[in-house]
Amino acid sequence: MSDRSERGPLWLPLLWLLVVAMLGWHQWQFWQSPRLDSDVFALLPQDEQQPAAQRAMKQLAEQGERRVVVMLGGADWERVRQAAQRFDQALQAKQAGLRPAQDAVPSDQIMSFYAPWRDVLLTDAQRAALPQADVTALAAQAMGRLHGFSMGQPTNWLADPLGLWSAWWAERGGLSAARPRDGLLWVKDQPASRDWAVLLYETQGSAFRFDGQRRWGDALAQAETAARGDLGAGLTVLAAGVPLHAEAGAAQGHQEMNTIGWGSLLAVIALVLATFRAAGPMLLIAVSLVIGCAAGLSATVLVFGQVHLLTLVFGASLVGVAEDFGIHYFASRLGTPDQPRWALMRHLLPGLLLALATSVLGYLVLAVVPFPGLRQMALFSAVGLTAAFATAVCWFPWLDCGQLQGGRLAQGIASSLGHWPVLTRARLWIALVIVAIVCVVGLARLQVNDDLRQLQSSPPALMKAQMAVGRLLQMPSPAQFFLVQGSTEDEVLGREEALKQALTTWQAQAPQQGGPIGVSAVSDWVPSRQRQDDTRALTQARETAVLQAVGSVVGEDLRRPAFVTQALTVSQWLASPASSGLRAQWLGAQDEGFASVVLIRGLSQQTQAQALRELASTLAGVQWVDRPNDISELMGRFRVAMTWLLGLGHGLVLLTLCLRFGRAAWRAWLPCALGSLVCVAILGLLGEPFQLFNLLALMLLLGMGVDYGIFLLEHPGEQQAHAWLAVLLGAISTGLSFGLLALSSTPALRAFGLTLLIGLTLVCLLAPTLRLIHQTDKAERGNS
Repeated sequence: MSDRSERGPLWLPLLWLLVVAMLGWHQWQFWQSPRLDSDVFALLPQDEQQPAAQRAMKQLAEQGERRVVVMLGGADWERVRQAAQRFDQALQAKQAGLRPAQDAVPSDQIMSFYAPWRDVLLTDAQRAALPQADVTALAAQAMGRLHGFSMGQPTNWLADPLGLWSAWWAERGGLSAARPRDGLLWVKDQPASRDWAVLLYETQGSAFRFDGQRRWGDALAQAETAARGDLGAGLTVLAAGVPLHAEAGAAQGHQEMNTIGWGSLLAVIALVLATFRAAGPMLLIAVSLVIGCAAGLSATVLVFGQVHLLTLVFGASLVGVAEDFGIHYFASRLGTPDQPRWALMRHLLPGLLLALATSVLGYLVLAVVPFPGLRQMALFSAVGLTAAFATAVCWFPWLDCGQLQGGRLAQGIASSLGHWPVLTRARLWIALVIVAIVCVVGLARLQVNDDLRQLQSSPPALMKAQMAVGRLLQMPSPAQFFLVQGSTEDEVLGREEALKQALTTWQAQAPQQGGPIGVSAVSDWVPSRQRQDDTRALTQARETAVLQAVGSVVGEDLRRPAFVTQALTVSQWLASPASSGLRAQWLGAQDEGFASVVLIRGLSQQTQAQALRELASTLAGVQWVDRPNDISELMGRFRVAMTWLLGLGHGLVLLTLCLRFGRAAWRAWLPCALGSLVCVAILGLLGEPFQLFNLLALMLLLGMGVDYGIFLLEHPGEQQAHAWLAVLLGAISTGLSFGLLALSSTPALRAFGLTLLIGLTLVCLLAPTLRLIHQTDKAERGNS
């Protein structure tokens, strides 16, 4: 009974065992089919005030989420064609889950659909020229077509005596850069005088196998080798598509998780083993870390339905934080070897709870920013840290068996505190002056950067290929577009037409603002009802007059065939093959009417985007959506807001410390405050851009860095040596963890890790200089 009472109540470890068992079951279920995400926009705020824009982004993303585009280019088309055939054969032989796209619709099917409405389909140039044209000249033109002077027309002479439909089809064909040639899609790059073959594939299976392999990327690379043959450097191969970015992100996330997570775990285990020279502490701390990471992952999946790859990479750094509880417990065991386990834990509990509260508060502040990605990271880390704490409190007193001898490393670290300088009042003012000088110089050189591309981690070569494919195929951006809304379908189409006319006028007036801008709109294929009625009246009048003139010459009574009098509708178009590849641009019914997307091609300058935003503001029902720019501006606003929130957080933490330590509270808070300021200054001196994620790291630094001062204040006098042992071991493992995070290929995570690495190092160096020494601790704590 005495041994059991020394280890605490039995129900506590049993209850936590039940929780861990449920956690293990959920982990087994999750990894059978992991729900992972790598879309960078999934990390970003969801604007509740613009549900139509959110739906547009989602539909446009879904349209290309399984499409891979491969382009092979060279100076000689015949050799490019042969290389394309070899590429396709080699890729299909690999059976890597990339199959040729089957969504191409034969042009004759599309023509058959539009044939009943031929008389309502005119280009803008035809609508402007036809009313002014001379009937005699038009009749001569029709006679020329009748006698075969114009071949290859899409319909018979009587149904289109003036050949109007050909121009309409040619304009529709101009919306795509690719043309059929020798059984392939062909693009001519005029400036470089190169021919390109275009191969379209669809992926099978998920990009998130999370085994570190690039199955599709490797298969494409091997197919490229087979395609080159004797062409050598004369062949250029480009591969692009959302699946390739997703696969690269999954492989990169797998690599970084292994580097950060397992690297941190092994380092912590080695550090604990070298310090305590026993397998028990090493195993128990490792168990608490594994349970913490598993709990964080399960909580994230249960709340958000899935987990982002960057959340897993960031969560792997939790290993460097969650071990503090176990290290503090075992460091105290070294200092008080005869004290019963549960009594020791109860003695440490107030300080551990305060450290947990400040750390969780630092993580949860990330959730204040309405970025789903940051909220995932905040929940993952807060729950994981709490689970590691619960494991230490519930299990360590029961599972901790045997005696701890400690090694030379532990004795050396503990005794080093006695040689650490303590800042007196005069030394403190001198230190503050030095810090002020460093901060002034560093902050003067600090540069702010809120660019959204900080979240992008795709390989540079893949990004370069993506941009090249987009330029060659004149692909519109799915993140910059016009959102057109109206109370009816026809009003949306009419507003699209007004927008296109305004764009034409704007480009004619401002040709100096970059290259030409192209558009892709539903109204290109389904004119508004008013335009159809006007066009029908125009074609009927002019063609009837022309047929009468031609009939008088040939001596026959020529009459136009009957066309459909009902207007072509969006619903009919959506149900036909003609809408293949374009359906994502029609958003359909919304809460307050209907909406569509008008995509933009050729946007190359920020001044153009700003001009388009201003143009949209002058048109009814038209809104310019520039997601990257909007998010960058939002990140800038939150950076300013978080700066004020960080100051408020420091004030609240200092107030909380005052409630516990009284007048001595500043000794726990000041190292963190000075460390944060100097950290920002060092970033400026290093030329590192300052962004929202640096600021969020400083908020987390407040939650973790103040723990070092808390542990030193909680154990005054002779106990400080072993508290210092816990502080230094925790700082080394935490710094190592976030130091590895600084190696991430994602700039935002790199900035986060680098800031915490520098900040934690500074706090660790400053905290012991402001500790209470044995002669003054009673007096200062007594005054509290």
